[in-house]
Amino acid sequence: MLFRFIWVGKTRNAELRALSEEYFKRVSRFVRAEIVEVRESAGGSNVEGIEDEGRRIISALRADTHVVLLDVQGSEKSSLDVANDIKHWQNSGAKQIAFVIGGHSGVSELVAARARATWSLSRLTFTHEMARVLLLEQIYRGFTILNGFPYQK
Repeated sequence: MLFRFIWVGKTRNAELRALSEEYFKRVSRFVRAEIVEVRESAGGSNVEGIEDEGRRIISALRADTHVVLLDVQGSEKSSLDVANDIKHWQNSGAKQIAFVIGGHSGVSELVAARARATWSLSRLTFTHEMARVLLLEQIYRGFTILNGFPYQK
């Protein structure tokens, strides 16, 4: 199984980038993983820019990829819920899971329609760079729960 973390733009904050890299390294101990950073649109928050970023996100997906979109309107998950989702994907023989964090103006309707699940990390608002760290940490936590590691306590 491959976990792909797809997001718009680079993590510019050095401290958050270091945390993302650390948790990505930890996740990679449990599953093949990769990060795909798609280029931000010059159009920014206009519809054309969102559509442009959406095309880049879609081009990073295979047809059989299970897409999890991170969105404020998504369902909130506990760490145990995340662990159970990972276990389900493992047991179902899923080949590729993609976690998508869109740009600051959201994602295109095409990307939203492609998602099989929509998660919210919290009702609180975080920067996209912080959301990346939180997502990676929760995926790592999910694997530690499944493997009985003391980290999750």
